[in-house]
Amino acid sequence: MAHPLQTLSIDQGNNTGTIGSERWRGRLVLFAMCLAAFMIQLDVTIVNIALPTLQRHLALGPSSLEWVISGYALSLAAFIPLAGALGDRFGHRLVVTAGLILFGLGSLGCALADNSSILLMARAVQGVGGAAILALTLAILNRTFPPAQRSRVIGAWAALGGIGFGAGPVVGGILLASFGWASVFWVNLPITIVASAMAFVTVPSGPHSTDRRPLDLIGVALASAGLTAITLGLIDSTNRSWLSLPTAVPLCGGIVLLMLFLARQGRAVHPLVPASLLRTRSFLAACGAYFASYTAFSGTLYYVTLLFQNLKQWSALETGLTWLLMNIPFLLTASFAGRLDRRFSPRHVIAGGCLIAALGVAVLACLTPDTPFPVATFGYLAAGAGFGALVPGITHAAMGDVPVSASGVGSAILNCSRQLGTATGLALIGALGSSVTTAWWRAARPDATLAADVTGGRLAAVQRVLGPEARQMAANAFLPVITRRLRGRLSASSLEAY
Repeated sequence: MAHPLQTLSIDQGNNTGTIGSERWRGRLVLFAMCLAAFMIQLDVTIVNIALPTLQRHLALGPSSLEWVISGYALSLAAFIPLAGALGDRFGHRLVVTAGLILFGLGSLGCALADNSSILLMARAVQGVGGAAILALTLAILNRTFPPAQRSRVIGAWAALGGIGFGAGPVVGGILLASFGWASVFWVNLPITIVASAMAFVTVPSGPHSTDRRPLDLIGVALASAGLTAITLGLIDSTNRSWLSLPTAVPLCGGIVLLMLFLARQGRAVHPLVPASLLRTRSFLAACGAYFASYTAFSGTLYYVTLLFQNLKQWSALETGLTWLLMNIPFLLTASFAGRLDRRFSPRHVIAGGCLIAALGVAVLACLTPDTPFPVATFGYLAAGAGFGALVPGITHAAMGDVPVSASGVGSAILNCSRQLGTATGLALIGALGSSVTTAWWRAARPDATLAADVTGGRLAAVQRVLGPEARQMAANAFLPVITRRLRGRLSASSLEAY
């Protein structure tokens, strides 16, 4: 099937005015989808940085505060498969526009919330709208632009999304200092209005599949329930053992449900995911690479953020500004994604990006409060440049062989892999950090009650027992084992001295 821009070039002949008009339409589609990606990524980091302020002003307890993030993640995971399937069946324009409007309404509800219940319900509505946006922005770009232009277009899409991710802490710090907590949600409204209006006007209407088979509702239910259960288990693992029932049951149940989903797709008369997509090696490899890279990336950023704010005593705005060192090389590298793909094979671009990103992540993971900031700068720059190459490369490799009729489902699965990678990275570093920190405290100060206070976040109780030495011990316990060894401040004799 020819792509719209190709078809118009053939049909219109020398009608340069019409061709120019369609080129502008394509650019507007790209801008609308980039704006949507920017907003989704901005919302992730801007809400995270506003959590302490939300806790104070809405009197949120620890569980409610966690569900501000978790409720959004769960509804996002649950509705991504359905959004992709509905987009392929009823039209990408209809579903993505509805998602943008729903996200805007959820943001409005969050901004007007005066208690935790309303805030959490509004965050869930945001998640449903965000699922439609994440599932279909790539599908729309894949359908709008011919293969020769996709690498450049996807590079621009990745760059704008990366800017939103990095700008969140900076914008959030400025808004919180000037306008209060609700401003981090109000900022979404003008973006959703512009993006939804542009999407409705410029994205082609109508269904994108001529196959009018029934929607695989059982497949949708299995995929949504499986992703929801796994996300819930990963969220819970940050507070409990991996072997505890509240963590293990959702994780195992989610894996079983996803296995049932895959088994059904091989036998169903009208599968949700076309069999050809599940047999496409490039698509499956790209999803695996996306999952692995974001598992490493999200955990590292979580550690570095806490290091700068809790140990180095930087403000949220100062910490956010350091992310520009990662965001700028990401933007520059992603902007050249098209040229990289033309000069090198996608496999080489992705492999090179992974190696450079891994170097950056390794440097950031070894930071201590005493590390000179130029070392952190190198880690940021390497991580940004590496991800600037691998994200567009992975996306282009994944979507390149996806049929246009299944582009919504393909885009949804690819974004699911990133979402699960992010949740897994945060869960792993949370669980490992809790385990290592508790073990360190018990070795340094053999007091089970004290270790329990540390794990439970009751730091005031710890400080009452230890006095001024509590802060230094907390800093030592926070740092990873390899970092403590590099730092050279914790020896066996110093532990025994406690």
